Amino acid sequence: MEHAHKWVHTTRMPVRWGDMDALGHVNNTVYFRYMEQARIEWLEAVHHGVGRAQDEAAVIINASCTFLVPIAYPATVEIRMSVGKPGRTSLPTHYEIRCMGDDTLYAEGVAKLVWFTPSSGKSAPLPDRIRALAERH
Repeated sequence: MEHAHKWVHTTRMPVRWGDMDALGHVNNTVYFRYMEQARIEWLEAVHHGVGRAQDEAAVIINASCTFLVPIAYPATVEIRMSVGKPGRTSLPTHYEIRCMGDDTLYAEGVAKLVWFTPSSGKSAPLPDRIRALAERH
């Protein structure tokens, strides 16, 4: 089901031969890697580091993907990402996966990010800069 989203990030990636499974289409687990890449690129673009040495970090507490149409090699996937209404410590993210040159929606997914303090392992308030970005979208 397609939804109206305001996209905060779009990335394109070639489908690699090794992304496919024995049935000749992209393995279901790879879709999560596609969404991860879009999410990491967005976090880096909004200056939220993803390295180990930091005072705050974001982790995924749940993720899902609805596989609508199989993707096969060769192709270039386009992953569009949007963000939802922020919570105190969390931020929902949404994804659409299409293939370049094709308007078909191949998959859609969601992942909920939760901010935490690595030194304590406890949840932390969503950073103000991330909240402000999410509230604009």
